[in-house]
Order: sequence, then structure tokens, then C-alpha cells
Amino acid sequence: MTVFLSSLFGVCEILILIALGYFLTARGWFDDRSSRIIAKVVTQVSLPAYMIVTIDEKFSAGQLMRLLPDLRFPVLSMAILFGLSFGVCRALAVPVGRRGLFKSMFFNSNTVFIGLPVNLALFGAKSLPYVLVYYMANTTIFWTVGVYLIQADGPHNASLSLKTVLGKIFSPPLLGFIVGVLLVLARVRLPQFLMSDLNYIGGLTIPGSMFFIGIAMHQAGLANIRFDKEMLGIFSGRFLFAPLVMFLLVAWTPMPLLMKQVFILQSAMPVMTNAPVVAKLYGADANTAAITVTTTTLAAMAVIPVVIVLVQQL
Repeated sequence: MTVFLSSLFGVCEILILIALGYFLTARGWFDDRSSRIIAKVVTQVSLPAYMIVTIDEKFSAGQLMRLLPDLRFPVLSMAILFGLSFGVCRALAVPVGRRGLFKSMFFNSNTVFIGLPVNLALFGAKSLPYVLVYYMANTTIFWTVGVYLIQADGPHNASLSLKTVLGKIFSPPLLGFIVGVLLVLARVRLPQFLMSDLNYIGGLTIPGSMFFIGIAMHQAGLANIRFDKEMLGIFSGRFLFAPLVMFLLVAWTPMPLLMKQVFILQSAMPVMTNAPVVAKLYGADANTAAITVTTTTLAAMAVIPVVIVLVQQL
């Protein structure tokens, strides 16, 4: 019961910030332009700063070097989910024009705007490198396989630009992580005034992420939430198959317990926030993507405490 209450309180912290973002949007304080600005500030400024200062302060070179081989677990997990998505898509008879989007949303997680704040609220800063390992795999797969699938739903032939893909994968958060790792490996300590600045800037990450989600929910419209067979199919991928597959992959490995817990929790996050943006860009069903992001995000708030209780049994 203590574990459940602790996870519930952690989720409540997140929900309050999301609700505040939603309320301020309803009052007219935030709009679509605000959403884009907040997303840029979080992903390109505050999150990289948070990565650098946390990695530099909390981890040793040996700890970081032991992380990279475990990248194979989230990659393998998403590869299995990718295969499952074809069977579920066929079983539900998802119509042409939404099949690629369905598959992409089935196996990709919201590892930054929801996953990062949730893990930090529940496990603290010590969970950050494990969150980033999953993020590396998730981001790479989304901006390659996921985007290709969504493009296939649009009116034009699907294609991938290597320059665009590399630009998305080597994004500011990942570059911030790499800089932090290099500083630790080189045993370089940044000046205290600079570390203080990075701490202040990094502090924007969590509230900024939650405000962004609240704005996105208001824009999608809670009245548009629906629970049809396709939505339930996405639910099965995000909240059933994903954590189950990850559990089966890591439960009996010698990796640290916290890494197992973070990997399982990250796998059970809602649909990636970038899905509606990419769908709109390539002429796919952006409206369905936005509604699915909103619905799975709300559902995740109920699922996360259950997942936490389960992973505590490892």
C-alpha cells in the first residue's frame, strides 16, 4: 500500500501541473504558438541543461560505461512490439490511411514529456541515465521506422532523408546527454557559476513539459475522447504488451533493479507527442493522432501506479 500511495502521489504531482497548463490555456493564456515555444524551450534548452548537470553531478565514468550495452533491451522490446502491431492492426481491420499511424503509436512511447517527469517524481535524479538509454532507442526508432509508417498513410510515397533523420536523432537532449558523459569521462568540472545556471535552466524541464501536455490536451479537446476498437488496440500496445514484453526481457537479467523498473515504466508511457505533428506534416490523420495522445496520456495516469506496484515486486 505504501508503494501504491507513493506512486499515486507522484502521479498527482504530474496531474496538477498538466491541469494547470490546461486551465491556463482555457483562460486564453496559452495558444498554439505558446505550445510550440514551450516545446522548443524544453527540448532544446532546459532538457539539455538538465542532462549535463545531472550526469556530471550524479554519476561516475564506470557507471556510465556500464549503461550502453543495455540499450539492446529497449531496442529489442520495440522490435517485438513492431511485429505485434501488424497482427493487432490486421485483427482490428484498421482502415487504409491509418494503418501506419496505428503501428507507430502502438510501439513508441512518450519518453520525454511524460516519461521523464514521471520517473523523476517517483525515483529521483538517479533514474535519469536509465531514462536516457530508453530515450535513445525510442527516439531513433520513432524518427526512422515510426515516421516512415506515418508517411505511408499520406498522399505521397514514403521516403526518409538521412540528414533529417540524423538531425532528429542527434537532438539537443541527446547531445546534452553526450556532453554530460564526455565531461564525466574526461573528469572535467564546470565552473560553479555555470553549473548553477544549468541547474536553474534545467528546472524548467518538468513544469514546461507538463504545461505542454496540458495545452495539447485542451487543443485536442477532451470532448473528442473516444474508446473505439482502434483506441483499445493502441491501449493494448502501450499499457499491456509493451510493459509485459519489457518485463519478460529484463526480469531475469543482472542489470540494476532501478534500471529494470525504469525500462518497464518507460515502455508503458502514452503515445509519443510528436505523432500528431508528423501526421499533420505528411498528410496523415493528425486529428486521430492528437485524440489518441490525449486519451492515452489521461489513461497513463491511472496505469502508472499499477505498473509501479508491479515493478516493485521484481
